[in-house]
Amino acid sequence: MSLLRLGAYSAALTRSFAVDRSVQRFMNGDYCHLCLRIRSNGERQIQDKTWATIYQRHYSAIPKKEDGKKRFCEQSQLLDVLEARIQQLQSDAVVDVKHSKVQIIKMQQKIQKTSPGNSQKNLPGEKAEMLKSGPSAKKGGTEGVGPSKTHASRWMEKLKREKWINPKKQTSHRMHDKTVVGKNSKGSSMRPGTSTKTITTGKRSETKTKGEDSKTSASTTTSSKISAVQKKSKKKVSRVSESLAVRFPGVQKISNSKGGCVSEMSAQEKLADKEFDEIEELDVDIEIDQQSSSAPERLLEDKEGNRYGDPQLRIRCYLEACVFIDDVARAQSCLLSHHRQLSKRMHLSISAYNIVMRMWAKRGSFNHIRRLFVLIEEAGLKPNVVSYSAALECIGRMPECQTWIIKRCLQQMEVDGLSVDDVFRQCVFKKDEREMVLRAVRLVHPEYQPIVSKDQPVCSLPLVKQFYAEIGFIKPHPIVTQIQRVAMETKLTFDSYVMPMLCPPIPWTSPKSGAYLLTPTKLMRSTDGAIQHQLLLEKSRDEDLHAVLDSLNQVGSCPWKINKPLLDIIISIFNDKGNDKLCIPPPLSEAPEIPRFNPHDPSYTQAEKAYMKREGVKAKKKVAEMHSLRMDALYKLSIANHMRDEIFWFPHNMDFRGRTYPRPPYFNHLGSDVTRGLLLFAEGQPLGPKGLVWLKIHLVNLTGLKKCSSLAGRLEYADSIMEDILDSADHPLDGRKWWMNADEPWQALACCMEIANASRSPDHTKFISYFPVHQDGSCNGLQHYAALGRDVIGATSVNLMPCEVPQDVYSGVAQQVEEFRARDAEKGLKIAQVLEGFISRKVVKQTVMTVVYGVTRYGGRLQIEKRLKEIDDFPKDYIWEASHYLVKQVFSSLKEMFTGTREIQEWLTESASLIAKSGRTVEWVTPLGLPIVQPYHRIKNQTLKSSMQNLSIHISHDANEKPDSMKQKNAFPPNFIHSLDSTHMMLTSLHCYRAGLTFVSVHDCYWTHAVTVDIMNRMCREQFVALHSQPILEELSRFLLKKYCSRPPVVSKPKKFEEHVKMAQLLASVPQTGDFDLEKVKESVYFFS
Repeated sequence: MSLLRLGAYSAALTRSFAVDRSVQRFMNGDYCHLCLRIRSNGERQIQDKTWATIYQRHYSAIPKKEDGKKRFCEQSQLLDVLEARIQQLQSDAVVDVKHSKVQIIKMQQKIQKTSPGNSQKNLPGEKAEMLKSGPSAKKGGTEGVGPSKTHASRWMEKLKREKWINPKKQTSHRMHDKTVVGKNSKGSSMRPGTSTKTITTGKRSETKTKGEDSKTSASTTTSSKISAVQKKSKKKVSRVSESLAVRFPGVQKISNSKGGCVSEMSAQEKLADKEFDEIEELDVDIEIDQQSSSAPERLLEDKEGNRYGDPQLRIRCYLEACVFIDDVARAQSCLLSHHRQLSKRMHLSISAYNIVMRMWAKRGSFNHIRRLFVLIEEAGLKPNVVSYSAALECIGRMPECQTWIIKRCLQQMEVDGLSVDDVFRQCVFKKDEREMVLRAVRLVHPEYQPIVSKDQPVCSLPLVKQFYAEIGFIKPHPIVTQIQRVAMETKLTFDSYVMPMLCPPIPWTSPKSGAYLLTPTKLMRSTDGAIQHQLLLEKSRDEDLHAVLDSLNQVGSCPWKINKPLLDIIISIFNDKGNDKLCIPPPLSEAPEIPRFNPHDPSYTQAEKAYMKREGVKAKKKVAEMHSLRMDALYKLSIANHMRDEIFWFPHNMDFRGRTYPRPPYFNHLGSDVTRGLLLFAEGQPLGPKGLVWLKIHLVNLTGLKKCSSLAGRLEYADSIMEDILDSADHPLDGRKWWMNADEPWQALACCMEIANASRSPDHTKFISYFPVHQDGSCNGLQHYAALGRDVIGATSVNLMPCEVPQDVYSGVAQQVEEFRARDAEKGLKIAQVLEGFISRKVVKQTVMTVVYGVTRYGGRLQIEKRLKEIDDFPKDYIWEASHYLVKQVFSSLKEMFTGTREIQEWLTESASLIAKSGRTVEWVTPLGLPIVQPYHRIKNQTLKSSMQNLSIHISHDANEKPDSMKQKNAFPPNFIHSLDSTHMMLTSLHCYRAGLTFVSVHDCYWTHAVTVDIMNRMCREQFVALHSQPILEELSRFLLKKYCSRPPVVSKPKKFEEHVKMAQLLASVPQTGDFDLEKVKESVYFFS
């Protein structure tokens, strides 16, 4: 487009634009001094006005009353025509004006009135000069106003319709004019790409009239400024006709001399100019229409006008992050900060407002929703279905809402061309959002049901319309989807330190060095951040820890391998939907369906809603448990399958009580029945003369059927069921399936296979067996209590005393509880009558076993409740009441059976209580020299603040905090017994290692080859006697007195002094012991069996 057309087009720009100063300098290039002075005065007038007054152009609507302003406008427009002609003659090159360098200021709304001395009434010479200039001058003075109004209205209507469409890039036309040499022209400041011409007039007038001065004094900077066509403008554009500026293509411009006149034009030139003006205006209209219609579509904008440029994406990401952390206040603050600034508001789209609106909808805050609709209107945006969905959801969440609000919302949706069906068809709902929207709609239209269209849209392209009409869309059957999901190979990635080692572990030589080759490992497990254990170990002498370290090295040096036949069977069941009875978790496809209902449905009663809600919670919990168990089994089986052809080791460390644990967490011999059944010793040993006997006894132990029988009775039972044993080994899944009824079915099946292979070998004494045989302690915690107190009755109950048949403490407790139940049933107690026939060894075993380890009545009740739920015939309505009754009876029975045990337990508890009250934690040293401290401190709440969220951390191991008296008191007895059973295990492992035996342990369950069971049993008993032959309680008393009572408190604090004396007296008063002879343990067959 030519520079002349650019000048004409710039006059039509909207009120909100202005011309950059660089353009002003460009246009002032060859003006006369008077024009420049008048223009400068006009610019100063603009600058003196406030910004609010610049927003309107003074000649957009000229009041008829103010003739002075009208005449002023006419003069201004005539001057604009002359300025445009100058630029036409100046430019002979293409002008490429970049829109980023052009700014357009707005004309002031009010122009100062011209003085009477400058009015046309006082300028008689002006009329004479106008007559001299002929019709051309008249035309320039009169036609500049009338047509401008007509064209302004037409342009305003047209450009309003096209305000969102980018204009086509403007092109510049090269203008060829006659070159005339000027006498007094000044050099102009030009833009790059433009050239200058010096122009003179053919004639010079000797005088300049005041009328001309009046015309030039009204010059402003708004009429013919050059403006680049802005590609992304979204403002309204109003155009004032510049026909006068293009009507004189051959006119000779006013010179810079003292006076000047406008040259006359011929009639042909005037006619040609008129035709050119009409054609030029028509061309401009057509060109802008073409630009509007051919404007390219925005690539980063969706159909609703939401933009996806970098600024918009940053805002949306921040708002979505606020949604994730549920910080609606932060999201609201971000939105308002962008909305209040016009420069930032342009980056906001309707989706940004909707994000915040949906957050407030979750809270049912209708006031915030209403304010956001106001903000959307201020931003010039239009609410969409998501906006109205948020409003309806908010209304649905409100406990009470007036129906007129909903009606008004639905009416406004209709005004915006939307319907409720559009909301349900186009919006994506989460959780209960759909129910809330539907609830709000039904408050006005109770019978409303969302319309679900069954007709799927079909591709309408001519080339493929028939193709899709014939074929349609294919949806796979759910069974096909499930088969594909099952068949997909899943790759699991594990860190190296959670996998078994493929080489022997590094021996522990100090508290800081051992186990893995590269990964650092703590000798003593502790909570992250707890350092008191490590400090105690480092303070100890190295030689005092040799026994502990060597024991860890011994149990960690045992090589293992996978039982591959058993692994294949387990994997086949795992892939075939699992089996709960065999501890193979089924997939989630077998999970119970979660009941779903509408809590706002009035057809349900409150009782029905409560029941369905409870059932839904139970179903969700069951699904979560099934998923957790399934993934745990997947981890175990994946690692086992990965190691199926390898020999591997489990590096060990210990907890703060000295109990040893394998370091790999997922797959080890401390795991479930499935994991234990998969493990074999990598080093085999011949069975020898008694190896097969111990395999059969071990199998019967795994079944749990002959707990009270002697070893001879168990062996006899095993021989009687040899057919079932061999059938289980040969046909585990399609035979008699005898092994499936065992307490430990997978270990029982593995043992059946080992017995079958050994019995079918030519000489079973030479059969190389890799199978580990277990010897389990008989309620080991009570065994240590009975040995500490030399309690004859307690020792007899837990098999420290030799007997012909094993004494089962669990059966004894169950028998005594049954006697209590029968007595209460005779008295008419309902729950005692219901429990008739349901009290068994299995029901009370876990509680009896853990009561010596500090289990409370609440914990014991949960244990018994779990066992009762496993009994199918027990009435479910009485489970809570029955468990509460039984735990009370179990504790009463234990108190009568283990009197000495209760005295020791109470002494330990009271000692720890007084130590904790003094502000110190309980410490002691095991007989093997391992220092122990209980890491129980008061919880310290620490808040980590960040720009995104505040994280609250509960720290219970901070040594700077005071001890937790309750935990210190309740944990001391079980922790002390655990330290004793770990000491017994370590002593046994050291002596087995010296004798060349393979030995591993699961706390109080010791494993070895079948041929070496007798040797291990002898060493186990010998080391138990050696351990308890030490004055353990006396040594503990002396250590505690030295640790906590060596420094008495200040006498000035009598209360502290009294507590100190009381504690010293208690720690010194060791409980009295009984008459039990520890040497009897060596003769007890069922001590470990």
